[in-house]
Amino acid sequence: MRFVHIDNLALHYRATGLDQGKPLIVFVNSLGTDWRIWAEVIDGLKEEFAILAYDKRGHGLSDLGPVPYAMADHAADLAGLMDHLGLSGALVCGVSVGGQIAQQLYHDRPDLVAGLVLSNTAAQIGNPEFWAQRIERIREDGIEAVAEGIIERWFAPDFRRPDNAAHAGYRNMLIRQPVEGYLATCAAIRDFDRRADAARIAVPVACIGGEADGATPPELVEEFARSIPGAEYVLIRGAGHLPCVERPIRVVEIIRGLAQRIWGDKTDA
Repeated sequence: MRFVHIDNLALHYRATGLDQGKPLIVFVNSLGTDWRIWAEVIDGLKEEFAILAYDKRGHGLSDLGPVPYAMADHAADLAGLMDHLGLSGALVCGVSVGGQIAQQLYHDRPDLVAGLVLSNTAAQIGNPEFWAQRIERIREDGIEAVAEGIIERWFAPDFRRPDNAAHAGYRNMLIRQPVEGYLATCAAIRDFDRRADAARIAVPVACIGGEADGATPPELVEEFARSIPGAEYVLIRGAGHLPCVERPIRVVEIIRGLAQRIWGDKTDA
């Protein structure tokens, strides 16, 4: 495990191949998870690419930091981590709020971003009333009180089979997240609206939708993709909100295809 202080905040991260001259892919996790949701995707790409994954503040093994958060705080953490490691020009892959952090990073520090894979996300997710209700419910009753509804939005019915141990494992990941970090990130999502800026994104982009996504429905992601010049939209059948968990091989294919657009022959194994 690796840790570093970025502006007095301890971040937990994983890095491989940074000193081998390979193109760089950065992974950003979703609300209520840690970097391990990308583990199988990383395994499919680590021979060809340098990899950086981390737990955003208030999640996993990273510090909580001052609450509540703005999306700019999350993006500044990632920028600080990349600066610390001497990295730039990455293909940044974010799912859900991770995709919003990736957008914010692009707008704040375009030098760090060569392309974007924006999975199950949009320039605005939900509305203030929805997030206010979720924050109030969790503050009163805890994450476990709403866990079943969240898991239903995360995963397709086939993944939620009682005999699927992974279903239980990801539920454990959700309910064991720090409550204050979860709620502070809910506030960041509530306040995030970059719809007016989507047309300014000028790097290669792939947007991924999940056929069974109950959190960011595929039509929302497709509409978001249409707002970004030249963006590709890919629908993954049989996947919910976290295709990186349910369909990692397909996600690897999409990332590899966008990397080929960005770097060409440099991505050859």
